Amino acid sequence: MKKNILLIFCFFWTTLFFAQNISCSPRDSVAFTQKIAKLHTLPQYASYGDSLVAIGKTFLKIPYVAKTLEIGEKESLVVNLHGLDCTTFIENVLAFTQLYRNNESTFESFATILEKIRYRDGKLDGYTSRLHYFTDWISNNETKGLVKNITNEIGGKTVLKEINFMGTHRNLYPFLKDDSNYAKILKTETNLKEKEFCVLAQDDIAANEHLIQSGDIIALATSIKGLDVTHTGIAIRQDDGRIHLLHASTESMQVEITKLPLVDYLKKIKSNIGIMVARP
Repeated sequence: MKKNILLIFCFFWTTLFFAQNISCSPRDSVAFTQKIAKLHTLPQYASYGDSLVAIGKTFLKIPYVAKTLEIGEKESLVVNLHGLDCTTFIENVLAFTQLYRNNESTFESFATILEKIRYRDGKLDGYTSRLHYFTDWISNNETKGLVKNITNEIGGKTVLKEINFMGTHRNLYPFLKDDSNYAKILKTETNLKEKEFCVLAQDDIAANEHLIQSGDIIALATSIKGLDVTHTGIAIRQDDGRIHLLHASTESMQVEITKLPLVDYLKKIKSNIGIMVARP
């Protein structure tokens, strides 16, 4: 009986996902249900940031897995809750926080929110509609009203840099073998040339740390040619009174909270030039 129920359950989800261009395994559909049950046990937090941090903590110890979105022959809305990279961690936490704050619990609502977060103007329209560059991610999600870029308000300075890593490293991205996708990425990079972005320099973070709140999204800006951001996480103020980073770590290969405060953690990263801060 249990086996038959599971088969029916899997068939239902597979049919639903195929119809909606969603990629999600039965394992992840079960994980979604478990996550929703866990959210129902959380207290009502006064601030959005506190809600986001509490939900982010429910992902602790989930393994870090790279390139979870690079599957199939065409772009689909990938729902993967058992393996996260730094960006999909942010996106999933933000999507579940939206559900929680809106008192919603359906998978359909979750998928709609996730698509809104992950894709340009909230619409999945092929590989190049995904917000690949995190400066672009922040800017587009600010337009949608999901976050506010506060980097300038907390001491950030304008950085002039050409963002073209994908275009100059075409061989690293399987979907860019398609000439149409490649041309669209080059157009995206051309548009990014017209946009300035602010970075709070590494040497200035300590003096402005008090302006960062738990729940703020932290993007690590880089000196690597052609790239804007190499890593992301969520600010969390710990018992030591300092801001730490809740993130999907490539060191421990799981979601964790940094033992060191953010300021000290960044000093270990040679290519880091500072941070961008977006407040959900």
